[in-house]
Amino acid sequence: MMLTLGLFVFQLQTVPYQSLQRDVDYRWPANNRVGLRPLPQFLGVNEEKITLSGVLMPEITGGKLSLMTLNLMADEGKAWPLLEGSGTIYGMFVVNSVSETHTEFFSNGAPRKIEFTLTLTRVDESLTAMFGDMKAQADGLLNQAGGLTGQLGGLL
Repeated sequence: MMLTLGLFVFQLQTVPYQSLQRDVDYRWPANNRVGLRPLPQFLGVNEEKITLSGVLMPEITGGKLSLMTLNLMADEGKAWPLLEGSGTIYGMFVVNSVSETHTEFFSNGAPRKIEFTLTLTRVDESLTAMFGDMKAQADGLLNQAGGLTGQLGGLL
């Protein structure tokens, strides 16, 4: 497994991408000052985009059906978790665009080669917002465990 977007798995049999480009923009507007240089001020993260691109050879790799699945996911208009096979959690992403170029055709018109580009945009605030405060979750679990031990003590 190379990457997953929701339940869609990027691998040799589906859509093995050859490049993954991640772009994160930060907002630094400048405030003009009299007699001095403008003073930039950090306002936070702007947009995070991931672009996957590659070439599919339907005889060996995935093809039109795999790309159709990604198009159907985009049609739903939902955000999907993006996870790398190495364990990296990127966040929640929506599908912005799926671009395909079909070349080198069989006699029936089916492509031998499909070049694709998939553009994703992150829509969650942060991993902390996505998963919540881990300390608060751990404290809640400890409190529940303490309550269970009290209940078990009453039964004995």
